[in-house]
Amino acid sequence: MRQMFFAFQEPVMIRVVVEQPVESTGVADVLLGAFGLTGALIVGALALGLLFGAVLIGVKKMRERYNLEPVPDSEALKIT
Repeated sequence: MRQMFFAFQEPVMIRVVVEQPVESTGVADVLLGAFGLTGALIVGALALGLLFGAVLIGVKKMRERYNLEPVPDSEALKIT
């Protein structure tokens, strides 16, 4: 029975496609990519730090302008 199954099977055609080889990645390519990623992360961290600092300074200036300074803990707890 097993031989009968193989006898009725269609032949399998395989086409081999020859393509140009892909450029190899050298050490210099890897280092440039790593420095590029590190630089992007540093620039992002600096931008977020500047933004956060500006928001904190803006909140402090707004509190001073509208006299909204919070009561110090020593006065709120009546500690002398």
